[in-house]
Amino acid sequence: MTAKRLAAALACILVASPSAAALPDWNGVWSLVGGTLYDRATAEPKNARAGDPGAREHPPYTPAYEAKYRENIAKVAVDRFPDPITMCGIPVGFPRVMQVVDGYEFVVTPKQTWILTENGPNVVRVYTDGRKHLADDLIWATYTGDSVGRWEGETLVFTTIGLRGENGTIIDRTGAIISDQARGTTRLRKRPDGMMEATITLEDPVALTRPWTVTKLYEKLEGDVRIMDYACAENNRNPVDAATGKTLTLGSDGKPIDRDRPKVP
Repeated sequence: MTAKRLAAALACILVASPSAAALPDWNGVWSLVGGTLYDRATAEPKNARAGDPGAREHPPYTPAYEAKYRENIAKVAVDRFPDPITMCGIPVGFPRVMQVVDGYEFVVTPKQTWILTENGPNVVRVYTDGRKHLADDLIWATYTGDSVGRWEGETLVFTTIGLRGENGTIIDRTGAIISDQARGTTRLRKRPDGMMEATITLEDPVALTRPWTVTKLYEKLEGDVRIMDYACAENNRNPVDAATGKTLTLGSDGKPIDRDRPKVP
C-alpha cells in the first residue's frame, strides 16, 4: 500500500470512529415498547399479538412470498409453524433481535457498538471503524448477519447483510419471513424525550416489492436495573412434538399437558 492510500484509509477510520467523548450516552437497561409484532402499523387486527391465531401484518410482499406468509399464518393457528427459537438457545436473528421482550443494553465504543439482549446468544456487533462488509467470497449466512455503520451526529446508521433465508430469518411469530437476499438499514438514536428509537428499512429483491420500514421504541428502566443472564432452556416448557410438529407445553411432571389439545379453528 502506498503512503497516499494508507493516509486515505487512516483518514476514513478517523472520520468513522469518533472519540469516546463525542459518543452519545446510551447507558442503562432498556425495554421494548409495545408487543413483539414486527410491523404494528399494519397489524390485523389492530391489537394483535405475534402468535395469536390469524394475526398478521401487511408487508409489501411479492405474490410468491405473500403465499408463503399465508401458509405460515395457517401453521401458526395450529401450532405447527417451524420457529427455530422454540428450541431455545438459537439466536432470534436480525431484525427480530430488535423486538424481544427481554432487557436491552446498547454498548457504544469508538470502533464498535453492541446491541445486547438479556436472554440467549443475541448480540449485534456494529463496526464503525471504517471497515466494509465482508466480501462475497468470505461472507456466509448467519442469524444476525454482518453489520457495519457510521455516525451521523448522535445517530448510528448501519447496514446488515448476510442473513439466513426462509425459516432461518423469521420476522415474528405471525409467520412473516424474508429471504437471504435481504438487506437492512437501521437508524438508531436517542430521542430528545429520552426514548431510544430504531427505524429499520428492509430491502429484499426476492421477498419484497419495495422497501419495508418500521420504527421500534425502547424506554429506559429507572433505578438500579441490571441485566441477569439466563437461558430459556432452563425452563423449556415448549418442546416441539417430532411426530406432529406441534408446540407442546410441559406440566410439572415433565409430560406434555396439551398433546391432545384440539386445533384452533
